[in-house]
Amino acid sequence: MKVAILGSGNVATHLSKVLIKAGHPVKQIWSRNHENAIDLALEIGANSIPDIGEIGKEIELIIVAIKDDAIAEVINKIPQNSQALIFHTSGTADLDLLSKRFENCGVLYPLQTFSKNSDIDFSIIPIFVEGSNSYSIEKVTNLANQISEKVIYADSKTRALLHISAVFACNFTNAFYTIAQEITDSVNLDFDLLRPLIQETADKAMLNQPKDVQTGPAKRNDLQIMQKHLKLLENEPQLKDLYQSISQYIVKMYSK
Repeated sequence: MKVAILGSGNVATHLSKVLIKAGHPVKQIWSRNHENAIDLALEIGANSIPDIGEIGKEIELIIVAIKDDAIAEVINKIPQNSQALIFHTSGTADLDLLSKRFENCGVLYPLQTFSKNSDIDFSIIPIFVEGSNSYSIEKVTNLANQISEKVIYADSKTRALLHISAVFACNFTNAFYTIAQEITDSVNLDFDLLRPLIQETADKAMLNQPKDVQTGPAKRNDLQIMQKHLKLLENEPQLKDLYQSISQYIVKMYSK
């Protein structure tokens, strides 16, 4: 299929490359920042377009790979007489955003965190798909199967809950790493000292049910240690509240 990608960020960059590798030439790139569209287009050998209305008639698939809060605005600019399939890549945006305007549309959501300069093996990334009708479901599923070994159908509500799960597993966890580094920095210790602990924790979660490998004072309901920690955080009320809330959650989880 001849593809146009609306977006030039992390997902758009990686997806464009893997689609080209799978034999689907990306012909056009659009971005709200046209310079970014030019950069990506030059990198992958596509044409950049300054206006969505310039999507070519030869385009068979339009992929909307942009921030969720801009999807509705961008979709409304796609010519309604376009014969192309239209997919978005969001974990939380409903299929309805597309199906209200276009008959043949779907969702292709790769469950991964992307950075432009990090190599990603797309074949191991779970891809969640949805379609507005049997034709769209078949098309999005076939495309996903060409770039990933794990393709799962999920409706919009399921996909949104999955995205929340990913936020806890990835985004919040990384924020906790940042907090940990701020604390080690405050006592002139190197964050590298925590890396073996982080690695061991991740390895356990990869090989076991996370609930089965929880450790720490909250798991043991060690009130003396937790109270000492809270006292040390007296001058950081936000971190103190966060520590207390998460500790209470863990204590409750293992008191059942």
